[in-house]
Amino acid sequence: MSRLFSSFTIRGQEIKNKCWVSPMCQYSSEDGFSNNWHLVHLGSRAAGGAGLVMTEAAAISPEGRISPNDLGIWKDDHIDGLLKITNFIKEMNAIPAIQIAHSGRKGSTHKPWEEGYSVPDNKGGWQPVGPSSIPFDNKSVTPKELSIQEIKDLENKFANSAVRAEKAGFKCIELHMAHGYLVHEFLSPISNKREDDYGGNFENRMKFALNIVKKVRGAISENTILLARISATDYADNGWDEYQSVELSKKFKGLGVDLIDCSSGGNYSKQEIIAEPNYQVKFSKKIKKEAGIMTGAVGLITEPDQAEKILKDNEADVIFMGRELLRNPYWPLSSMKKLDGNNFPPNQYLRSF
Repeated sequence: MSRLFSSFTIRGQEIKNKCWVSPMCQYSSEDGFSNNWHLVHLGSRAAGGAGLVMTEAAAISPEGRISPNDLGIWKDDHIDGLLKITNFIKEMNAIPAIQIAHSGRKGSTHKPWEEGYSVPDNKGGWQPVGPSSIPFDNKSVTPKELSIQEIKDLENKFANSAVRAEKAGFKCIELHMAHGYLVHEFLSPISNKREDDYGGNFENRMKFALNIVKKVRGAISENTILLARISATDYADNGWDEYQSVELSKKFKGLGVDLIDCSSGGNYSKQEIIAEPNYQVKFSKKIKKEAGIMTGAVGLITEPDQAEKILKDNEADVIFMGRELLRNPYWPLSSMKKLDGNNFPPNQYLRSF
């Protein structure tokens, strides 16, 4: 059997394959609630054969959303709707996962398909926050610099949201620490100019991320899988880089993170990225080897042979897929047929595979 479609176990949970659904914003919620769109969107990928199905970023507070229409996990009222989704994902023999997040200085923005950038307060927007009062770019609102007490409150909100996620039936939680959102902003010297315990040197810039991991791991069950998505580099001189990512990943491993989801960029407005197949695989390979922790590769991985080779070459432990699974939710079933000669679709779809 192929590496891609072989099962493996993390924290006592057997995952049927290594083809995982990457979190993808849908901008389709009201007040953070999931709805029929989320059920069909995530349920289709579960029926399509993915081993783990992850929600989009779910905000730990209303101000932690990217747009006013993001998913949320900041109050208990969100749990019941999410339970309908996790129950179906489990019925498809897949692992339900959730990414929990805070947008930081990149919050209060319009949906991508709407005109404009920042949403004003009188249109449902809010004041974004960050480690320092530095806007992302010249289109962005200048964020309010967080106080020490506000930072500690946010650490607790990550933990409280993780507890709600478990109650909602999720068996895996990913902490969003990438793409220029709040935790990444603390990590990077580009966006963090603080002179207190949460800024300045490398150790201080990691403090927010490490405290979140400690509090989340301490608040959830031992058998709940914990992932962290990081941007391995800012693509900028004197920014966050691969060396710091390796050192951070070592510390994460010691605190109970099971796997690093290796992405890149998003915190430097002048970044230059050559997006081509496997362009981020080098990050998962480096972190896996040098930090001694499991990693996931993501980004322009679209072909089954391509994904299989990444695993065979020991460059990652799992493959995260995003846009390709938007185009074809049943990619795992067709790819398993190609690699292994058979597959296991839902009974209702047997006639098609």
